[in-house]
Formats: sequence, C-alpha cells, structure tokens
Amino acid sequence: MIFGRSTPVMVTPAEALPGRDTPMGGLAARHTVLDAPLTGPWTTADGSPAEILYVAGGCFWGLERIFWKLPGVVGTAVGYMGGFTPNPTYEETCSGRTGHTEMVLVAYDPAQVGADRIVATLMENHDPTTANRQGNDIGTQYRSAIYWTTPLQEAQARAACDAFDGLLTSRGHGHVTTELRSAEDAGPFYFAEDYHQQYLHKNPGGYCNHGPNGYTCPVGLVSSDDLPAQTTVEPPRA
Repeated sequence: MIFGRSTPVMVTPAEALPGRDTPMGGLAARHTVLDAPLTGPWTTADGSPAEILYVAGGCFWGLERIFWKLPGVVGTAVGYMGGFTPNPTYEETCSGRTGHTEMVLVAYDPAQVGADRIVATLMENHDPTTANRQGNDIGTQYRSAIYWTTPLQEAQARAACDAFDGLLTSRGHGHVTTELRSAEDAGPFYFAEDYHQQYLHKNPGGYCNHGPNGYTCPVGLVSSDDLPAQTTVEPPRA
C-alpha cells in the first residue's frame, strides 16, 4: 500500500521482529466472493483436494481480486509468507522488518486450470522486473514471488518465468526478478487480518495498482505470438 515505506533490503533472522506465538484471530469462516472456506480445506467440484500455489506481486489487495476471478480457482486468501516473524501484523510486515512478502494463497482445481496459467496471470498483471517494488510501493514486502507445493508447479513456474523473461528482455525490458522457492522452504503462510481478506470486494473503490501490463506470458512451448491476449481476467476497476 502507498503508505508503507521501508528500505528494500532483506532483514536477517536476527534483525527480524519477534512476532508472537498466537495466530491472528477474528477471521471470517467463508470467502466473501467464492463462498469457500476462507482458511481451508479447499476442494474441487468432485470433492478432491484442491492444489495450493502461493504468489506475490506487490500489494495483495488487487492481486487477490485477479485470482478469485480466474476460472478454476476455488479459494483465495491473503497473508504474509517468506520471512522470519511468526504471526506478524500488517503494520509489522509493512515495516519491512519481518522478511515476509504480501502473499496470495491460490487454491485451484488442476482439472480446470494449471499452475502455468496461474503463473502467467501473475506475470501479466504486475511488473516482475522491479525487485522489491511495485510502482510507488517500495520494500521487500512488495517483492514478486512464487512458492510451490508440488514438483509440477515448480516445473511450470520455472518454465513460465523463463519464457516471460525471454519475452521481456527481447522487448528491451529488464530480467524477471521473481523469487522462486518451495512453500516448505519459504515457511508458514500467516493469514492476514480479516479486513484485508477480499478487500476490494468489501471496498470496491480501494487502492489497487494491478492490471494487464501489455504482455502475454508464453505458456508451455507455444510462441507468444500464437497466444491470445489475456481476456479471461478483467483488469481491476479502481
């Protein structure tokens, strides 16, 4: 968010805020848009467990809205992940002293949408070339990141990022700086406070700096010239 400022340098574990042992309370039971369990477990239409992928690309308000609109996604939530401070608050994360990034949990039905499309949607709706920054939002809490939970997700995430990197550099832009890690390595996902969950549904005129960046992320082995422009996810309406 525009009122959060910090130096874009990752804190060390010794420098990080201590946090707390108690998880954040007061979360709603259901997703206000998808009517799914907010904190899981998430299931597909046939009752199978949904797959989980964690993505970050700046302020999590606008990014979550993009993903709850994506066909095949059965649940989303926002939180903090990838750092050191247990059960951080929003204010602590915005200080840049937790090491966490503002993260979106995406639960999806792999029979309807693949991790490659989720990663492509992330790439197409933020600037992955600006490390620790999205527009005027500056700090490690705004870094671009993908944390996977399956080997297939890892392969698809790396392939999509490599493809988008090639596309961007061929057009004179910088390299993709997105942090790629397993969720196990990144550590726990800490749910953000309830008012942040589905924030732009609750506050339609709220701050958002996400939307199509003008490029289509190549998925798999298909040339970007053969792919249609993104039409399945509408740009956020600020």
